[in-house]
Amino acid sequence: MTASYRQPGVVLTDRHFTVPLDHDAPKGESIELYAREVVATDKAHQDLPWLVYLQGGPGFGANRFVGKGAWLGRALKEYRVLLLDQRGTGHSTPANRQTLPLRAGPAEQAEYLTHFRADSIVRDCEAIRRDVTGGAPWTVLGQSFGGFCTVNYLSTAPEGLTAAVVTGGLPSLDAHADDVYRAAYPRIERKVAAHYARYPQDVERARRIADHLLAGDVVLPNGYRLTAEAFQSLGIVLGGSEGSHRLHYLLEDAFVRTPRGQALSDAFQEEVQGLLSHASHPLYALVHEAIYGQDARPTAWSAERVRAEFPQFDAAKTLAGDGPVLFTGESVHPWMFDCDPALRPLRETAELLAARTDWTPLYDPARLAANEVPVAAAVYHDDMYVDTAHSLATARAIRGLRTWVTDEFEHDGVRAGGPRVLDRLLALTRDEV
Repeated sequence: MTASYRQPGVVLTDRHFTVPLDHDAPKGESIELYAREVVATDKAHQDLPWLVYLQGGPGFGANRFVGKGAWLGRALKEYRVLLLDQRGTGHSTPANRQTLPLRAGPAEQAEYLTHFRADSIVRDCEAIRRDVTGGAPWTVLGQSFGGFCTVNYLSTAPEGLTAAVVTGGLPSLDAHADDVYRAAYPRIERKVAAHYARYPQDVERARRIADHLLAGDVVLPNGYRLTAEAFQSLGIVLGGSEGSHRLHYLLEDAFVRTPRGQALSDAFQEEVQGLLSHASHPLYALVHEAIYGQDARPTAWSAERVRAEFPQFDAAKTLAGDGPVLFTGESVHPWMFDCDPALRPLRETAELLAARTDWTPLYDPARLAANEVPVAAAVYHDDMYVDTAHSLATARAIRGLRTWVTDEFEHDGVRAGGPRVLDRLLALTRDEV
């Protein structure tokens, strides 16, 4: 059933689709996709072109906007927008610790999850495009991992696109996960240094918290085991426009005096468990490194292995001296499947994915070199999540792609910059800038 309803300035329509789990086996198992159609109230009856939005992640459903928030208001001036919950996320046949056991054991679950990468998401888009637009091509806006999907779209089905816009999401075309993380750790270290330069009082606060966690077990109210490594992973927020400030406020409320002495405060624990839990996005942990798999080499817990090459991130060694505890960023580690109750039942499934040796290529350099789709990409200078050098190399490899390289925004620029970011990139696709 299709349901339409209103919010301030917009008309929303729920859209449901059925697609094959494996597009190479169209008569096999199927899954459900959900997307929310959005149109400006005063344009609800107009014949408008379509823009499909691909969320960052992997593993996150599309933004749940209220009205015309962030970039959406600019898009609605000329488009109908489709906010797609990519397969396995949101309302699209969710894949999590509750549903994956329906697929028997870890081997079957891992095999199932091989169909949740960018290539399958793009084929979903092409399958539903016929229903949504009647077969007409549409514009795609890809944020972060959504940009990875967009580059796959340009590689495999450019005929489905009138234009493509990427925000903070141009992937390397050929880097192994190891290459991605070797570039990432120095970048993360720079972000941490910038945070401590802004808030020097946080150096001692972070050391005190890490020391407390190394001294004994701490289990958060939701069952998450808060280790020193887990605490360090809170650095993921430093890639956002307000992340440094958010981390500072979190650290300043860490301890409270109790009859048994100093303890981590309830307020601190409540916010930390919200930041660390994967309950709402388990696919992020399960397939995060798989999005870099393109050949016979396993990802093999790349972020964990490469971290060992950067001993300055070892909290115990740091505390033996007087240096600052370094936070980490966007990376997934095997210990997360021990600490996080939302991931614990999926540990063996994750191990099987990490060991897989038959990943297929996601990008076609030859086709990208002959690209004819207008493409524009925002590349954020020293983006913590996506390496700038990798992004610019890919930009040069895609024929006609125009870049906007800026240090005005962090990775969440399409949210923080809203209409201005999208307006600039759409103009670039039309040679108006």
